[in-house]
Amino acid sequence: MSNIRLKRSKKWTQNDFPSLRFPKSDRLLEPEDNTLSETSFSSLKLQPALLENITSLDYTEMTPIQAKSLPYILAGKDVIAQGKTGSGKTVAFTLGLLENLNVKRFRIQTLVLCPTRELANQVAKEIRKLARTIHNIKVLTLCGGTPFGPQLGSLEHGAHIVVGTPGRIEEHLRKGTLRLDDLNTFVLDEADRMLDMGFQDALDEIIGYMPEHYQTLLFSATYPEQIASVAQRIMPDPVVVKVATTHDSSTIQQHLFKVDEDLERITAVRLLLLKNRPESAVIFCNTRLETQEVADELSRFGFSALALHGDLEQRERDETLLLFANKSISVLVATDVAARGLDIDALDAVINYQIVREYEVHVHRIGRTGRAGSQGIACTLFTEKERYRVERLEAFLGHRIEVAALPSFNLLEQPVYTSSMTTLRIDGGKKQKVRPGDILGALTGEKGVDGKAVGKIHIFDHFSCVAVKREVANTALKKLSEGKLKGRSFRVRLIA
Repeated sequence: MSNIRLKRSKKWTQNDFPSLRFPKSDRLLEPEDNTLSETSFSSLKLQPALLENITSLDYTEMTPIQAKSLPYILAGKDVIAQGKTGSGKTVAFTLGLLENLNVKRFRIQTLVLCPTRELANQVAKEIRKLARTIHNIKVLTLCGGTPFGPQLGSLEHGAHIVVGTPGRIEEHLRKGTLRLDDLNTFVLDEADRMLDMGFQDALDEIIGYMPEHYQTLLFSATYPEQIASVAQRIMPDPVVVKVATTHDSSTIQQHLFKVDEDLERITAVRLLLLKNRPESAVIFCNTRLETQEVADELSRFGFSALALHGDLEQRERDETLLLFANKSISVLVATDVAARGLDIDALDAVINYQIVREYEVHVHRIGRTGRAGSQGIACTLFTEKERYRVERLEAFLGHRIEVAALPSFNLLEQPVYTSSMTTLRIDGGKKQKVRPGDILGALTGEKGVDGKAVGKIHIFDHFSCVAVKREVANTALKKLSEGKLKGRSFRVRLIA
């Protein structure tokens, strides 16, 4: 049975409930004996339909965080799980919530909170993929930045699982359009970023609408004091699991580069990009203003770069992420919060514009490169004034990081490389019955482009986007503009 939860409308403190023994925050990261002899998914007590789907997806061996957390999740325990990016956290909590779901009871039984719309969409996509062999499961996404009205219609039709951002979820609860009376599983995904973005009050309000009995699963890449405080308030007796936060040096080449002054940082970034020529690179900055300034400077020098930060409109964020995902831009300059939810399998390079203040965030950043055994480069810039931070970072990581010389300044005389793909936007989407196969067929038909020159295809409600190799962009544009999709002509234009 899940832990008992006390319904409330204000923040809890130890004085409010003296009978409850909250774990000490400095002990929260000490895992219990989570060692398992079995790491195969078949060793778990999952329903046959789930196991069948896992096998079809070629999921055989559990990642460390899955092996440590899933037995407790399936046993109905509250779980705090900390692991680096790409460690498999989403699969872990998804299998737990799906196993706990009663499909015949058409009520909202699971709520998954994510800090950003991008991450919420990514999580919802993963849940649908893992649930595809279980009939009639409905997953609903409720996020800000999208019209409120259509969400009302979707809620009226009901759902089993809701994935959303705190602000929009709180709004639906306050207006009575969303009810959590039948909730049995509550997931906080990327909880550290959620608090960084100022969702503490919204989170407290949301919890106030929940029933007394439910299971809480808290997943996070880092574990700052704020997370410990939240856990103490809503999880009286959690099981805590933690997997290694360091990265394999055989797949990630990590280097430090010393710059004399802050003004030299942008020059150092240019040199590193020209030397390594990454097809996809993320430059992490600590502030929104700096993020935009760096992106603008790189664009001025001819690089294919865009910024991603919280001051952008949702439409701009969506387009930037799409262009980066399909390799139509090669450099993304982002804050840590904005970069959560990037649906990128692996990056060629990560550049830290400065040393981050929270060293666990550094680990999270560089973990975005060198995934799945691929090679990646992680570069960090620092000045002499930041030397003490270098020493503290190395102490945190438990090893020295090589301080390398910057590439030759002669590279600045070379032409800037461009992104490999470009993107076409078609003013027809799901509502016009346009499918990926229609676009691919139109592009590769008579006197069209080679199928290998076509990249990712994204279909939205009223428009579609397709990435094509830059060298065939004009041919592809002409082919789609003069041809037809579903017997209709649609406006087509280059957007990157």
